Amino acid sequence: MSDLVPVVYYGGLLVLYFFWIYGIVSFGLDLKNKIVPGIQRYRRGRKRRDEKRTQNDERSTKEEQLY
Repeated sequence: MSDLVPVVYYGGLLVLYFFWIYGIVSFGLDLKNKIVPGIQRYRRGRKRRDEKRTQNDERSTKEEQLY
């Protein structure tokens, strides 16, 4: 009986820490592969939108000056 207690204890810790570490690694990979690229795409889209907006504003001011 006394030999079984440490085996069960360490086995339980191994199972618990395996899923804990698996969750941390999974979260890190999700950040790397989904969240960060999504943020980068969002920033690029906003930058392009702002550039288009400034180009349209410049074009409209030039057209207004022509008329």
